[in-house]
Amino acid sequence: MGGGMCGAGLQRIADALLKALGNETVSLLLPATAMAGDAAGQLGLVDPGVQEVVISPVILRELTTGSLGPRRRVEFTLPASAITSQLPALGMGTADDLFKAMFGLSYGCDLFHVESIVPESFAGTVCFYVVTAVE
Repeated sequence: MGGGMCGAGLQRIADALLKALGNETVSLLLPATAMAGDAAGQLGLVDPGVQEVVISPVILRELTTGSLGPRRRVEFTLPASAITSQLPALGMGTADDLFKAMFGLSYGCDLFHVESIVPESFAGTVCFYVVTAVE
């Protein structure tokens, strides 16, 4: 008999780890899908706004920055389970689709531009997404 872990069990362990170590909340900023039906909306004269997708639990880690670079660089570790649970409501098929559509990331009162997103896997199951962002 094999003693391997199943994907759902690994994601529950990853969620528990993030809750124990940080339990922060971030918002992913996506373009809003609703547009005004009048002529101004059809011509693109109306700002459609943004949609916030709240993700929790999250761990954040401040990274060092050089004197010529951005003033603040932060690494956010997001749970893969929270990302995949948001996909059906957003009409997206994969986490890559979500990350490609994302404008930025909001933490507290700060808005961040995403530099990179790296999926972290164990035993073939994506458990975390490590997002490096700058202010």
